[in-house]
Amino acid sequence: MDQSLSIEEQVNQIDALLPQTQCTKCGFSGCKPYAQAIVDGNAEINQCPPGGSAGIKKLANLLKVQEKPLNPKFGTEQPRTVAFIIEQDCIGCTKCLPPCPVDAILGANKHMHTVISAECTGCELCVAPCPVDCIIMKPIESPSDWNQADADKAKQRFLNKEKRLQKQAEEKSARLAKQKQMLAKLKVKK
Repeated sequence: MDQSLSIEEQVNQIDALLPQTQCTKCGFSGCKPYAQAIVDGNAEINQCPPGGSAGIKKLANLLKVQEKPLNPKFGTEQPRTVAFIIEQDCIGCTKCLPPCPVDAILGANKHMHTVISAECTGCELCVAPCPVDCIIMKPIESPSDWNQADADKAKQRFLNKEKRLQKQAEEKSARLAKQKQMLAKLKVKK
């Protein structure tokens, strides 16, 4: 890797090569934190099961290091899958919604949920929180390799979700501050 690049530029170059599934299988909270860990020397290039051997090769070429096999501690390379909700079993608990990094699950409290297959990255993060085990992983209908366009789309959906969550948190904080001010004024009037 070009050492004249800033740390941020190095992280961005590595992040751009990752599959953007945000699956956390690498041991980090998403693709960018994994990229940061690689730059910091706290992670190896072979910790990303969704990227598999092709991803490891890209990282090795960028970083000018030797390729190594996927570390089985982090999983195995497998065909692409997407989440599927067995609708008749779904109780509408909404526990699958927050962990989905790309907002690929639609549903409302006490209503059946469904997965937008074309948007699902196959991260599997929705499976464990489901209290009725109605979420399964299925092979995609038209198998293809995860490509750069898929990764770019997934990253944009992830960033959109992060932005939405940040905006909601800021709005909630502003509402709470306003409520505290109103309560303080009421106490002063008494």
